[in-house]
Amino acid sequence: MIERYDAIVIGAGQAGPALCARLDARGLKTAIVERKLLGGTCVNVGCIPTKTLVGSARAIHMARRGGEYGFTAGDIRVDMRAVKARKDGVVKQSSEGLGGWIAGMKNVTLVRGHARFTAPRTLDVGGRVLQADKIFLNVGGRATVPDIPGVQDVPYLTNSSMMDVDRVPEHLVIVGGSYIGLEFAQMYRRFGAKVTVIEKFPRLLPREDDDVVAGIRDILEREGVAIHLGAERMTVSGAGDRISVQFEINKETTTVQGSHLLLAVGRIPNTGDLGLEHAGIAADARGYITVDDQCRTSAEGVWCMGDANGRGAFTHTSWNDYEIVAANLFDNDPRRISDRISCYALFIDPPLGRVGMNAAEATKSGRKLLAAKMPMTRVGRAREAGETQGFMKVLVDAETQELLGAAILGLNGDEIVHSLLDVMYAKQPYTTIQRAVHIHPTVTELVPTLLGTLNPLSA
Repeated sequence: MIERYDAIVIGAGQAGPALCARLDARGLKTAIVERKLLGGTCVNVGCIPTKTLVGSARAIHMARRGGEYGFTAGDIRVDMRAVKARKDGVVKQSSEGLGGWIAGMKNVTLVRGHARFTAPRTLDVGGRVLQADKIFLNVGGRATVPDIPGVQDVPYLTNSSMMDVDRVPEHLVIVGGSYIGLEFAQMYRRFGAKVTVIEKFPRLLPREDDDVVAGIRDILEREGVAIHLGAERMTVSGAGDRISVQFEINKETTTVQGSHLLLAVGRIPNTGDLGLEHAGIAADARGYITVDDQCRTSAEGVWCMGDANGRGAFTHTSWNDYEIVAANLFDNDPRRISDRISCYALFIDPPLGRVGMNAAEATKSGRKLLAAKMPMTRVGRAREAGETQGFMKVLVDAETQELLGAAILGLNGDEIVHSLLDVMYAKQPYTTIQRAVHIHPTVTELVPTLLGTLNPLSA
């Protein structure tokens, strides 16, 4: 028996339920298929739980710094079970809220199980056959398990299974020095673990400018995180309750022994078991589904939103994919992926907020550039808060006077950077924000001052 729908949404991550709400409002009979957890990565093992843990780690860190602020908190003891319980409570609130939202959609049916194409616009879900003229993929991604000799012979953690840890590791060894790995490195160091980061490339965070990388490394190493770069010929082994990671740097062999191993070397899309070939849906060699500027796949009547389309690896880009699809379908508004400006954050403490181009990208564009940089030590609000690590910097097109990119590594940098991003979307000259009057004392009030120090960027 074939179950017919007007639309089928596969995956209840960031974009899926919101699109269901729009489909529901149009009176379209819709099925949303989810094989695991409502909310996907962000709600269950990504943004929400990790930033909840970051919040706990910061509170612990600040308590230890009490002497700097004129108080003594005494002996700080970390109850990791309580930390985890707090995180679980925040996640539960979010997931239950999402479940209630979906349940309240009168034209939407939640179908539990794994969806797989058997023919164009035809799906098998646990023996049920579902068909629709419109199908929307929102299947997300998962952690990559690297092909390191011995890794399959030892217990290891990923960003997902890390959410189940309810005690402070004695020594957490992290393979991977990118965004996820560094966030976990700092938070678990603050929880009290010894932490070592091992990265195969010669630098952390390849997409960031050298000064940004150096600032981030300085923040982490000041807190006691050990970092090894350029690690080659890596192998993993286990003995008893210890895990050993052996590697070479400049032909010298080093072995790091830890109690826990976290693999944080990237993510892959959840597309390998969707039966894309039966639906005529093209994907690249890594499994990312090919889409056009409005999230359409190569198959008629099929769209792909979120991580699996390879056009963004963030919750906010997934949400924007939903907005693009809905605007084109329902609002006669031809929004496009290429309209958005790159923006993201590294949620260490203090955080990095990044928008637009980095220096290498701006230089490669061939534009004449203006640049400015200011240390956070010049920001009164940062000094008052005792948070003077980092800096803020901007890049400007010298001819159009439009902002091209910015990096704010420092107190509230992940929030402050949006004042620059909004001016970029408005395509206004940097003088718009330079001449604005900001509230004193704030961190953002120094952005106009920063823009007043622009000079030609030297090659």
